[in-house]
Amino acid sequence: MQSYSPRLRFLHAPLFAILLAAIPAISAQERGTPVLYRKLAVPGPLLSEGNEPFGGDVRIGDLTGDGQCDFLVFRNALGGNKPCFLGAFTIDGKVLWKVGSGGEVPMRPGPVAVHDIDGDGRTEVVCFLVDPATNEPHDLGDVSIQIRDGRTGELERDAAPPELTQLRPGKNMADWCHHRLLVANLRGTDTPRDFVVKLGDRVLAFDERLELLWAYTIRWTKYGQHTAYVPAVGDVDGDGRDEVTGGCYLLDHDGKPLWERLLGPHMDSVVITAWDDGRVRAVGSGAGHVMDAEGNAILRLGPKVVPHGQEVRVADFTAELPGPEMVIRYNGHRPDVMLVSSSGRVVERFKLNDFPPKNIGMEPVYWDGPDRPALLYNGGQLWRATGEPFADMPEFPGVSFWSFAIPADLCGDDREELVTYNPADRFLYLYTPLPLDESAYGAYHPGPRQYNARLMD
Repeated sequence: MQSYSPRLRFLHAPLFAILLAAIPAISAQERGTPVLYRKLAVPGPLLSEGNEPFGGDVRIGDLTGDGQCDFLVFRNALGGNKPCFLGAFTIDGKVLWKVGSGGEVPMRPGPVAVHDIDGDGRTEVVCFLVDPATNEPHDLGDVSIQIRDGRTGELERDAAPPELTQLRPGKNMADWCHHRLLVANLRGTDTPRDFVVKLGDRVLAFDERLELLWAYTIRWTKYGQHTAYVPAVGDVDGDGRDEVTGGCYLLDHDGKPLWERLLGPHMDSVVITAWDDGRVRAVGSGAGHVMDAEGNAILRLGPKVVPHGQEVRVADFTAELPGPEMVIRYNGHRPDVMLVSSSGRVVERFKLNDFPPKNIGMEPVYWDGPDRPALLYNGGQLWRATGEPFADMPEFPGVSFWSFAIPADLCGDDREELVTYNPADRFLYLYTPLPLDESAYGAYHPGPRQYNARLMD
């Protein structure tokens, strides 16, 4: 399978026109067909040591400021979710920098975010980091929070506040091991300059100086009767500052609860997004809930319809219905999903491809552009919201570990591509829809779907 390079846009214009003219016309049947844009190897110096080297978890962003999408891999210290190695490289495989050493395959998407956290126009890496020689697998006493220059990896700030380092896991380890950093705008600044992290029964919020803004203690941590492992951020009340939801709570920008309620079992996945007539709502997978800022249920499917809401995704999936729709994996770690309209009607029930190891990782992607219905990605396949398979991703590798997908406009024509990867592999697979017009590329502009990608495990 041929792969395609964004560097073609630097060709001399007449020569580029000749090359474009030589590309066969795309038929209506072929339009949107996925092609392998890049099989991108993690550079050798950034791979793990051993007989079967691998890269690790992945984040994306314009680290150098040149308008290209760059890539960051990281690995965790033995037995924990704490990064001990980070390595950055370009889409052409050039190593930018590396920090730390060692590391194993991350068991969960971990505490690393790529974003211009201080608003100076340059991208930073915000992360936890630990020395693997001092690692205690299940507590945070050896961790520091760091901000590093995206271009060079140089340390800009670090902190080890006691509100973080004194935390220890409780009895429910499942509720402890999802340490995602989520970029947020909690103070109404011109760009998002804060971040939140959930650690067991605590949600901590920090600003760009790594100063603690607030801490919140979650009331529900028992398996099956818990809040989302990874919260979501967004402006639900319309005041220009983000709220935080775990599905059974909504925290205002200052960390104070707007409401708290155990809404349903298995509140595994949440999102804050526009729902009814553009109104921003808190959406939770547990019993299929859509909630407003005051704690009123705009939609409740109930536990009989959604016995185990494993994943929930919201997008405009079909032109036949007004507004966005919800796709919810309603029966735990199984292929069973349903499409739900903004009015609460279950429109379709169907099965996605059975994707090991745990049937997770579905993601909406605006494959035909932001003004066309989204497709649903799941495990190397694209699906229509009617339950019809749309296309297979060529050369998609078999996966025995986690596999993740990040939608991103890498080619500049407003259609989203997919960055797919397996943390235990040494390749990233970048897919784009036909036709590919390299001349449309301007610059890479990341947004929340990239720096807060909904990576599920």
